[in-house]
Amino acid sequence: MLQYDDSAFYFVALSFITIYLVPSWYTIIKKFRVALFSSDEDIGAISRTSAEEKKAADLKKTSRGLKTLGSPGFIFNFIITMLLSVVFMWLYLSVQSNGEVNSFDPFTILDIDTAAELKEIKKAYKKMSLKYHPDKNPNNPAAEAMFMMVAKAYEALTDAEAKENWEKYGNPDGKQSLAVSIGLPEFLLNVDNRNLVLLTYLVFMVIVIPFAVWSYYSNSSKFGEKDVMYDTYAWFHHNLNDHTLIKNLPEVLAGSAEFRERNMTKSNEDKQEIGKILAKVKSHMQKPTFNHPVVLKGNVLLHAHLTRQTEVLSPASKDDLKSMLRYSSSLIDAMISVCKNQESLKSALNCIKFGQYVTQAQWVKDSELLQLPHFTDVEAGHCSKGKPAQKTIQQYIGVDNDAKKGLRDFTAEQKEDVWKCCGILPALTVESKVFVDDDEDPNVYEGDLCTVAVKLTRNNLEEGEKAGLVHAPQFPFPRLEAWWVALGTKEGKIISIDKVTSPDRIVEHNIKFLAPRKGQYEFNLHVLSNAYIGFDHTESVELTTQDASALPEYKVHPDDAELDDEPTLFEEMMNANIEDDSDSDEESDSDDESEEEGIRELSAAEQEKKAKLQAARQKAAAAAGDDSDSDDDSDVEEVHADS
Repeated sequence: MLQYDDSAFYFVALSFITIYLVPSWYTIIKKFRVALFSSDEDIGAISRTSAEEKKAADLKKTSRGLKTLGSPGFIFNFIITMLLSVVFMWLYLSVQSNGEVNSFDPFTILDIDTAAELKEIKKAYKKMSLKYHPDKNPNNPAAEAMFMMVAKAYEALTDAEAKENWEKYGNPDGKQSLAVSIGLPEFLLNVDNRNLVLLTYLVFMVIVIPFAVWSYYSNSSKFGEKDVMYDTYAWFHHNLNDHTLIKNLPEVLAGSAEFRERNMTKSNEDKQEIGKILAKVKSHMQKPTFNHPVVLKGNVLLHAHLTRQTEVLSPASKDDLKSMLRYSSSLIDAMISVCKNQESLKSALNCIKFGQYVTQAQWVKDSELLQLPHFTDVEAGHCSKGKPAQKTIQQYIGVDNDAKKGLRDFTAEQKEDVWKCCGILPALTVESKVFVDDDEDPNVYEGDLCTVAVKLTRNNLEEGEKAGLVHAPQFPFPRLEAWWVALGTKEGKIISIDKVTSPDRIVEHNIKFLAPRKGQYEFNLHVLSNAYIGFDHTESVELTTQDASALPEYKVHPDDAELDDEPTLFEEMMNANIEDDSDSDEESDSDDESEEEGIRELSAAEQEKKAKLQAARQKAAAAAGDDSDSDDDSDVEEVHADS
């Protein structure tokens, strides 16, 4: 009968605990390394201009130090990991002292040197046996086990046969047979512990495990793609359509499910503060569609960011706004995916541009030049006057540093910041071509798989250089440069829209689609930045498709034609089955015909002969004592055949 075994339980428990501890400690150490030893580049706290110094300092404060490890999930996991680590060490020490992993060493047990003589061995044995004798240690299983080990150790060193067994098999008793036991502790079988064991089992099976499964399912079932909540996707589907304007998008973003709990106004002071901020940004807002407190607060906070009026916010409101901006990138990507599902190109492009405004803290009527450090409406207005005008950001970057306007009142450091920023901002060249893969014919026919190859070249980068972080001093988090590539019809339907995130100087992106029916088509190719305003590129892609019937007739090679006539392996197997079935059918038909011939009506002479044969059969059966009908039937058939 199998028995519960403490030693086996130690090994089983160590194995299961290790499965949790290894990845848990890896995660904890990684987070500690990031919090204490990460570089400025790792957390995005780099300041290429003086305008980014405050952002870099804030990132160092919020992304470094033990305070960054204060999330409830991390603390809970750390406590559980520490407790399991203590249990792991206890189990490991128990295995070392009592488990099978501790090999039998008589010298260690007797606490003597390996070169000890017989006299020293006897002396040590006497001392240890007296120390662990059961009479001196009543009700002490550990002392009793040690007393037996001391006796075995003495035997292994003094008895020739036992010593040979120990040297050969590692045990003075000789080769041991394989023992099988249950890897559970023996105290579970103790009668005194049965109530505790039953209660613990019920707690885990009825409360702990169901609660853990319910918690995991209830939390994970709320989120869809890109870790965006399903309620948020439903909200976007309800509010985004072909007529959605950029001015409507702050309200749409503010209604995301991720913000509903945090942006709920909880006191009159919060409501009064939101009212004061609303009075300052109301002229820049579209008339609200929803008056719910959560949506209104989020809408107001976003407009405070877009109009660069965050200095009027309280510390609590600044934290709420920062939380919204933390999730804004993934949520705006989700808005674009909803527009893609609706095939609304205009709305998707508006969502991309809204992401640019959020990153640069600007709004629809602001000058593109406000992306430059230290620039205000005064400097932007000065650049737009006179000739040559420098109204757009690309025009401003294109002129020499000495000819740049708006720098008259700037210090040397501020001018240097502007020039550095102009070198960081992208100078993109877009090239595109349409072709059909693996086709020698230059024409495109209906149903062909067409490819629009888009080549993006960052001219502001050197060979081998990669694009870095976006220059966005007003956005509190680091953001990588990326480009949206969209192909749509003149009617505003989306054919393809993808986000290209490669930081390489030259990036190639392919758009594949099936060629439409015969005719001339003109598509719009849009390339938009995910973070910079004024660098969008749009060009036309023309496509002429021919009727598929105009394709030259394909001539099959005679050898290929013969191969087509040959049956496949499957067809050969099916034909073989059909032949077998036909053979069996023919056999059955022949049997049926013979049966029909055998049961035809007999003539008078044949009936008389049959009666005589039956009489002869009865006489023969009586004589031989054989009543076999099969023999008689065969005789009848033979006689009938002879006749």
